[in-house]
Amino acid sequence: MTSEITIALTGQQNAGKSTLFNSLTGARQHVANYPGVTVDKKYGRYVYKGVSVVAVDLPGTYSLTSFSLEERVARDYLLRERPDVAVNIVDASNLQRSLHLTIQLLEMGLPLVLVLNMMDVATDRGVTIDTDALEERLGQPVIETIGSRGRGRDALRDAVLVRAANVQLPDVPVDYEALEAPISELAAYLERQVDEWRVPVRWLALKLLEQDSQARILIEENAEASASEEILGFAQALSERFETTKGISVSDHIVASRDSHIAELLDGVVVLNESGKESLTSRIDRVVLNRWAAPLFLILTVYLIYQISIVWGYELTNYTWPYLARFRELVAGLLPSAGFLEDPYVRALGLWLVDSANTLLNYVPIFLILFALIAILEDSGYMARIAFILDKVLHRFGLHGQSTLPLILGGVFAGGCAVPGVMATKGIPDNRARMATIFAVPFMNCLAKVPLYTLLLSIFFVEHKSLMMFYISTMTVIFALLVSKLLTTTVLKGHETSPFVMELPAYHAPTAWGVVQRSLERTWIYIKKVGTIVIAVAIVVFTLLQFPGLSQDRMAHFKAEGLGAIIGFQESMADNAYKALSSDENLVALVNYYNDYKRAKLNASGAAGSKAVNDAFKKRNADFYPLVRPPKGDQDAKAGGLALKRLVNARKSLRREMKEERITRSFLGAIGRSMESVTQFAGFDWKINVALLSSFAARESSVATLGVLFQQDEDQNASLEQRMGQETKAGGATALLAASMILFFALYPPCLATTVMVRVQTGSYLWMLFSILFPTVLGLTVSSLVFTLGTWMNISGIQMMTGIYLAALALLILVGVLGERRDARFDRKSVIQTGAG
Repeated sequence: MTSEITIALTGQQNAGKSTLFNSLTGARQHVANYPGVTVDKKYGRYVYKGVSVVAVDLPGTYSLTSFSLEERVARDYLLRERPDVAVNIVDASNLQRSLHLTIQLLEMGLPLVLVLNMMDVATDRGVTIDTDALEERLGQPVIETIGSRGRGRDALRDAVLVRAANVQLPDVPVDYEALEAPISELAAYLERQVDEWRVPVRWLALKLLEQDSQARILIEENAEASASEEILGFAQALSERFETTKGISVSDHIVASRDSHIAELLDGVVVLNESGKESLTSRIDRVVLNRWAAPLFLILTVYLIYQISIVWGYELTNYTWPYLARFRELVAGLLPSAGFLEDPYVRALGLWLVDSANTLLNYVPIFLILFALIAILEDSGYMARIAFILDKVLHRFGLHGQSTLPLILGGVFAGGCAVPGVMATKGIPDNRARMATIFAVPFMNCLAKVPLYTLLLSIFFVEHKSLMMFYISTMTVIFALLVSKLLTTTVLKGHETSPFVMELPAYHAPTAWGVVQRSLERTWIYIKKVGTIVIAVAIVVFTLLQFPGLSQDRMAHFKAEGLGAIIGFQESMADNAYKALSSDENLVALVNYYNDYKRAKLNASGAAGSKAVNDAFKKRNADFYPLVRPPKGDQDAKAGGLALKRLVNARKSLRREMKEERITRSFLGAIGRSMESVTQFAGFDWKINVALLSSFAARESSVATLGVLFQQDEDQNASLEQRMGQETKAGGATALLAASMILFFALYPPCLATTVMVRVQTGSYLWMLFSILFPTVLGLTVSSLVFTLGTWMNISGIQMMTGIYLAALALLILVGVLGERRDARFDRKSVIQTGAG
């Protein structure tokens, strides 16, 4: 045996495979994606008795068919990589169901170790298993384990080494009786056509007779074009002849044969003690899956997820943000100093990037808690029940039971985020439903949309805030379901679908290490995949807002204004004891010192923190310190401080005015103006266009940009609601415009981070582009319809929102009823034998 071997852990979902993998490999793990797909590739390493073992945790799957992406990924790895040992982990309490996958692994000619995991659950259910007898009948090592307790780990490691040293391949496990002749005939034909196949010929013949789509690909890869067509034609003829003669499909015959073989294997091996007590799982399910109680438990679960992760988790940012703020100050100290009116480009860009990164990192505590809660739901077994409860409803609109989690993460209620929502779609086995879910998640109410909604409601819907929030929070779900139905019946119609296979696992107590590990892994993947992109986008947005910049005449104007403020400051310091500090050499440094001090005081916590700031700045420059904190009785210092404050405020006002004018003249501002010819039908002017464009980088940018565009004048206490309300209403804006903006923002394309995640999950730039263009057209169409019709019919904003809401709800009910009738007619086609393969 070599000094290094590779093992592949295979098994159904919820059989404890990941727990055993963690137990075997400990912390020496790595998570990536399989090439070309979004399914997780998790592998680790351990050393046992001098042998280095590379362990690969394959996606959880019920069989090795081509129904789902997980099944294809697992099968492709086993066929192409040919691990030294396949470790098949099964639920010991449900062997009859679990051994279908075992049979398929043996038919692929893989050296096997069968692991009967969760033996404690089997015992509690009154199940007794004669492991020795099963091992003798199966012809492969059989090991008992309790993964959550680490029991049986060393026995499994020993069995792996022994099986890897024994290169004898397993015998043919199942006699398919009437199908054996076609199998042998096709296998012989395959051997004549191609000298050497990279996969077991008998297995390939069996899959071709099943008309397996991935087997057809293997033929095309291994045979010449002419030979490939002949093989596929011959296989189809044999399959049709068998089905005509026997009156049963090849797939159904295979399932029946495997069922019969498994029954013989387990006859006398598995004994069920009928006097065993009812399982805890059954007792819990009687309550949580009760027809009336199930929705209540589901709502409570969703509420707790939001309450713990979004509400309570957000409180943690009060503790993490000071560290991010200090990091910003550290970077600011390393960058070139700020100028009086204009900062060096390196400083401006550097701080812009830090602020963009901090925006992302500030939500890390929320994601850590959110992913930990999801891991608990998954490990406990309740996540599968959520999918079971909602599948029937979601299926009517082209979605899947497992679309539930992504939609929850995206923000079924306000407070989610589309990025982890799109990430979570990788677990949906139905490709068409997975794609539809990817495009539906961004319609949810992510936390970053709330500020704009709040702003518009505070200006235009003061008397109808509650009703409008109800409309917004539920209308987005309605739109998501309708869009999903539209996409699955049009552009996604040709995508592969798979039957909804749902096995409700036994309830388990999640392990603390497993929950923490997956929370850290998923959060780190989020930071790596999104954080780098956010930085790149920040550079692009910064550039578009800075160039081409102000004209020479305007710059001369602002410099003259700045010079006037400086002269005024220096004149007020003419008879002051601190006059030397107002010299041209000290001026910029003094102003920056003042701003740094004020910002540090704002970030300081408590009296001790405030005192520490005073000490630090006194040490930094003892000469400047009296002007920012005048000593008692020092009238010159007090007068100088007031003069300095006036200068700082004048400088701040000039810089703000320059920033607004630069934005107006910028490439992004020019784009906003050019869009008015189209967006005018929705009531949007160039300022709204720029705000919406900036929100593409991050949703929060919409309000931040509006705050820049609607600058304060002389009233320094005016809020953005007051400033924007006065200006827009003076220009003729009404609540109808606000309704138009809200609808567009609800249907607006996902933010850049989400579109990047769409690219990652779909593997296609075209789908990423579609995720931008389709919602843009849809949102603009709906907004234009609302604003134009409302203006023409003289309808108020709240009346128009009510009409749109009721129309969308009626359409949803109509589509849902039609979908239910169609499901009833074709329900038989959705039922499959879950052991098929």
